[in-house]
Amino acid sequence: MRITKKPEERRNEILDAAELLFTTKGYSSTTVNDILQVVGIAKGTFYYYFQSKEEVMDAIAMRYVSMGVEAAKAIVSDPELNASEKLFHIILAQQPNSERKEQMIEQFHQVNNAEMHQKSLVAAVLQLTPVLTEVIQQGIEEGAFNTPYPKETVEFLLVSSQFLFDEGIFQWQPDELIQKATAFAHIVEKTLGAEPDSFRYLLGTISQSGKSATKEGGESQ
Repeated sequence: MRITKKPEERRNEILDAAELLFTTKGYSSTTVNDILQVVGIAKGTFYYYFQSKEEVMDAIAMRYVSMGVEAAKAIVSDPELNASEKLFHIILAQQPNSERKEQMIEQFHQVNNAEMHQKSLVAAVLQLTPVLTEVIQQGIEEGAFNTPYPKETVEFLLVSSQFLFDEGIFQWQPDELIQKATAFAHIVEKTLGAEPDSFRYLLGTISQSGKSATKEGGESQ
């Protein structure tokens, strides 16, 4: 008996299968036929949803961005948290929370995926900006922040952090990463008009991310 699935369910099924293959076989070694075999669908069904393997990879990247944005929106809607607490939880929510996600990020960093990776970074900035701007405006009302340009400040901070702390672009040594994380926390405090050391927790978050990248790089050699 043929099982008919809703379009969104089938699409996610293809993405889940592709993500599993990309993180086990590697993006370059995975073919469309591999994905078809795992899902158990015909080639025509695949091409109904995606034009190529590259488009699948792009969709997976965008799905991760959407998940991060939805997590941020849920935190922003919590009436029990002040602006500083919301920023802290949002930053934590953007970190890889599973081994598969870390492996998938490694695939995004491959040279032949550079365009998709850049596109996902741009999408993250564009979608997170209005969410974080709302938090900054709340912080201004609470007296925790003081900036006449909440949206633009968020944009500058997001772009700089997404680029500078991207392990696929820069290979910082641990001491370099700590120095840059310290400077970034200082810059965040100054641009938002926040109390000194109120963003010091960024050091631990960024440094831990760097340690994970260094560990993965050593294990892959």
